[in-house]
Amino acid sequence: MSKRFLILFFPLFLFSGCTVSYKLNGASIDYTRVKTISIEDIPIQATLVYSPFSRTFTEGLKDQFAHNSKLHLVKKEGDLQIDGEITGYDLTPMAQQANGYAAETKLTVTVNIRFVNTTKTDENFEEKFTAYRTFPATSMLEDVQDALLAEITTEISESIFNKAVANW
Repeated sequence: MSKRFLILFFPLFLFSGCTVSYKLNGASIDYTRVKTISIEDIPIQATLVYSPFSRTFTEGLKDQFAHNSKLHLVKKEGDLQIDGEITGYDLTPMAQQANGYAAETKLTVTVNIRFVNTTKTDENFEEKFTAYRTFPATSMLEDVQDALLAEITTEISESIFNKAVANW
């Protein structure tokens, strides 16, 4: 009887001190300790500048956390804090054709992000996140830029979210 008691109840004693984390879309956040996030404006510090992108990217990053967590967005000093800058906004000719002209152009965006978790400082990081999209060289950047940047913003925002709170 005592062996059976140990086998049945030992796991209960073993795990009784654990905290429960709420998981939503891959996030692993202890909402008993972490309730807020602050995301500073992400300015463009790249050589090539498309000024509306700073606001678009910042809002996209905020949306990522708003839709995939229960964190409350605050202006300053959140339990989680994100700031950074867009350091790269580059166009590169790709896939040279027989006539010597490029068939495609690659738009690459690089964002340097600093993440602070005030409740678990070992999770803090500073990292560069990069994404790119290609478009036909016959298209004007102005015609495809907003659509490409929407896709790039989503990809980079998901990567930042995963690095910050998914704990994979």
